Amino acid sequence: MSGMQALAPAHHDGSALYAPAGAVSLGDTVTLRVRTAAAAAPDRVWLRTVRDGEPAFVEAVADGERDGERWFAAELVLHNPLTGYRFLLETGGGTAWLNGAGLSRRDVTDHHDFRLHTRDLAPAWMDDAVVYQVFPDRFAPGPESPAPDGLPAWAIRKEWHDEPAAHGRAAVTEVFGGTLAGVEAHLDHLVGLGVTTLYLTPIFPGRSNHRYDASTFDRVDPLLGGDAALASLTRAAHARGLRVMGDLTTNHTGEGHEWFEASRDPASPEASFYLWDDAREDWVGWCGHRSLPKLDWRSPELRARMVTDPGSPVRRWLAEPYALDGWRIDVANMTGRHRDVDLNADVASLVRATVAADRPDAAVVAEHFHDATEDLRRGAWDAGMNYAGFLRPAWQWLASPRADVRYLETPVPVPSRTGGEVAATMRDVLATVPWRVATRQWNLLSTHDTARIRTVTGSPERHRVAAALLYTYVGAPFVFAGDEGGLEGLNGEHSRTPMPWTDVDGGGPRWDAATHATYRELGALRRDACALRHGGLRWVAAVDDALVYLRECPHQTLLVALARDAVALEVDLGGVTGLARLHGAMGAQTDAEGAITLTADGPAAGVWRLG
Repeated sequence: MSGMQALAPAHHDGSALYAPAGAVSLGDTVTLRVRTAAAAAPDRVWLRTVRDGEPAFVEAVADGERDGERWFAAELVLHNPLTGYRFLLETGGGTAWLNGAGLSRRDVTDHHDFRLHTRDLAPAWMDDAVVYQVFPDRFAPGPESPAPDGLPAWAIRKEWHDEPAAHGRAAVTEVFGGTLAGVEAHLDHLVGLGVTTLYLTPIFPGRSNHRYDASTFDRVDPLLGGDAALASLTRAAHARGLRVMGDLTTNHTGEGHEWFEASRDPASPEASFYLWDDAREDWVGWCGHRSLPKLDWRSPELRARMVTDPGSPVRRWLAEPYALDGWRIDVANMTGRHRDVDLNADVASLVRATVAADRPDAAVVAEHFHDATEDLRRGAWDAGMNYAGFLRPAWQWLASPRADVRYLETPVPVPSRTGGEVAATMRDVLATVPWRVATRQWNLLSTHDTARIRTVTGSPERHRVAAALLYTYVGAPFVFAGDEGGLEGLNGEHSRTPMPWTDVDGGGPRWDAATHATYRELGALRRDACALRHGGLRWVAAVDDALVYLRECPHQTLLVALARDAVALEVDLGGVTGLARLHGAMGAQTDAEGAITLTADGPAAGVWRLG
C-alpha cells in the first residue's frame, strides 16, 4: 500500500474556474482566482505580473470559502500581448510561489509563469477536437485505384494485405492504392470514434508515397483521385459534422517541384525561392536530403506565390469547392531557419494572418518534435503536435521493457520512467505555453513518423491505459488511423500499415475489437464530459506505477486514475461523498472519512464523476 496522496495546498490553472473563458484582448481587465486548502490557507495572496518588462504586484482579496477550501481573486490588466503572471502566497511561516509548475518555497524564474495571450486567432471548434490522422495511401482503396501499369516510374505496387517495408528505398516508394474516395467511404468509422477532425497527410503529387516531396501545389495527386475527389471528401465530411485539415510543407519542396526546376535559371523569378550556396552551384537540402530543397523565405515572390496570392496553396485549398478547414504545417519549427537567417516568426504570422483573413474558422497547427515553447508563445500557430509534453512521457511510462523502439532518430531505446518523472515532464511542458494553446495541443500516442503505441507498450492492456490517458488529459486526442484496432509498427515507415477493413468489419485476427471498443467508449465520454474538453487539471498522485488527477469545470469534477501495473493507492480529496464510474475497471472504494483506495491487479484505468 502506497502512502496517502493528497491534493496540493494551492492551485490555479487557465481553465474557467480560475481565469477568463474564451479569447481576451489587449487592455482587458480580467479576474484570476486561486484555491487553497482552508487548513493551510495563506494570510495574504499577491498576483505578480510583468508590465512592459517591469514586475508589478496586486494584492488578491478573499473570494469565499466552500467545500473546505478558501478562494482568493485578483484583477489583472492585460498590458502586453503575452501577459505572464504567478502568485506569491504569504503565511506566518514564510512565502511560496505558485506558478504552472506548482508550489515552490524558493525563488523561481518566469519560465513557468501562467500566461494569457491577446492575439489568439484559433477557431472555437478546436476546443472540442478529436483528431484522426489518415495516411491516404494506406487507409482504404477506392473504385478509381490505379492498375499496376498505371503507376508512375518511381512507385512499387503492393497488395493491400502486404506488410510495409520498414527501411530503404522501398519504404517510401511502395504504393498500396488508398484513395480519397476510400477515405470518404469510411467516414462513419471516424464518427463512431467520436472524431471531429480528419487530418490528411499530403495530397499533392510527389515522388514518394508520403508526398512531403511535392512536385506541385496546384493539383491533388491523380493517384488519390485528383481535385474532384478532395472536393467530394470535404463535402461528405462536412455533412457529418467533421472538419478536414490538410498538410502543407512550407520548409521545402521536392526536387521535382516545378518551382525548383525553374529556379535552376538564375534569371527566373523562382531563382530566389530556394537556398543555394554563394556560387549557386549547389542547393541546401532539408536535413541534408538533396531531394528536398529548402525554401528561402527572404524572397517576397515566394511569400506571394506560397501564401498571399489568391491562387497560392495556402489560400486556394481553403476555398470552395475544396474547403479545407486549415493546415497542419510540416516541420514548422524549421521553416525560415537556416544558419544566420531566422524568419520563422515572420512566416508563421504571415500564414496565420492570411488564413484568418480568408477563413476565420480555419486552423493552423505546427509540427514540432521537441520543445515548442517559444514558437507557441508567439500566438501565430494555433497549437502544435505535442510530442514533448505527451507522446514522449507517455511512451516512457508505458513502454514495455522488451520493446526495442526509439523516439525518431534518438540513438537509444525509449527509457522507462516512473509516474513521478513523467508527470513532472508533462507539467513542465504544460506550464510553458498559454493555457488556451495547451487545451488545443494535438496529444499523440503514434503518428506516421513513429512506432505504433501497441508496439511500444507491448500489450493490449497497457495500450488501453494509454488510450485513457489520451482522452482524459488536457489537449486534443490525436489518433493515428489503425491505433484504435491495435495495429503495430516498429518505426514511422513500418507503422503505415494498410487498414485491414475485412478484419475490422468481420472480426478478423488483425484487428483488436476490444481496443476498438475502448476507443469508442472514450470518444463518447469525452464528447459528453465538459470537464474533459474544457476543464482544468489538478494532479493528485504520480507514483511509480500510477497517475491520478482531477479534471474540473464549473459543472463537473472527474477523477482519472491510470495504472501501468498492479497498484493499491490511497488518495485524499478532502472528503468525497460519492463516486459514479464512467469508464474502466480500476477498483475504487471510499471510507467513512471520504478517502479513496484505488486498486488494480495489472494495467488498468478508471474515470469517475465525483458527487
